[in-house]
Amino acid sequence: MSHVTSPRGTATPSRRPTALVQVSATMLWSAPDRPRDVDADIVRDDPDVQSWLATLDSHRGEGEDGSGRLGLHGRVESQLVAGEPVLVVGHDPSGRWAEVRALWQLSPKDPRGYPGWVPAAHLGPVPPPDVELRGPEQRAASKADSVVTFARQHLGVGYLWGGISEIGFDCSGLVHQAWRQLGVLVPRDAHAQAEAAAPVDLDAVEAGDLYFFARPGHRIHHVGIVVSPGWMVHAPETGRLLVEEPLSPERVATLAGAGRLPYQERPSNSVAGSKPSAR
Repeated sequence: MSHVTSPRGTATPSRRPTALVQVSATMLWSAPDRPRDVDADIVRDDPDVQSWLATLDSHRGEGEDGSGRLGLHGRVESQLVAGEPVLVVGHDPSGRWAEVRALWQLSPKDPRGYPGWVPAAHLGPVPPPDVELRGPEQRAASKADSVVTFARQHLGVGYLWGGISEIGFDCSGLVHQAWRQLGVLVPRDAHAQAEAAAPVDLDAVEAGDLYFFARPGHRIHHVGIVVSPGWMVHAPETGRLLVEEPLSPERVATLAGAGRLPYQERPSNSVAGSKPSAR
């Protein structure tokens, strides 16, 4: 029998996917009218990711309301990569945009997966029902080694709001993708990751744990992967690169706690409509 590799993890998506991403990467937008003129290269039928990033960087100095990377705030929800399954729940009147739920990206916004919009041309058909969607075999490396190694492999990659891939990461996107590489699905956003994590005392953190950051009276806004006590790999704000560094005094001032996400697959959790992975 043929197989399509897919992660499995902390929650079971509610339905079998109705489409797969067929381009290398596409952004998950909050609405069809949210892309700007500078985003034309990423929303065309055959997206040019590198041209898009170069255009954004030509507007590096502009703020959140401008045309650079910071202007993606409030416009982009996340990112989808080739082969990622989605549930299509509707289209805009033109038919050019598909409203989807990203089944691998867990979110309190929708139990089916992270909600948003993508160009319909970026989606392709799913395999027929007799093709099993199963998770990867468990990796032999320890969970901490796998998570930290993945993070370190992407040092120097640029920050991208909503990013979960080599073209750019945001802070929670790096965490989400690090766990996805283990075959484990965890929430997409930092505050939801904090809610899903088991609390860890700050003086007991280990490699592979997470540091969470929040301003007084506000929810978690930033997350980093612990590489050793007091050190983390993280995706800082727009304009910087993924970096491994010690906690600065500014970070310590907003350090809200630490947590540990699950590392093990749950054998019964597979993409809905698929059969459990052979072990």
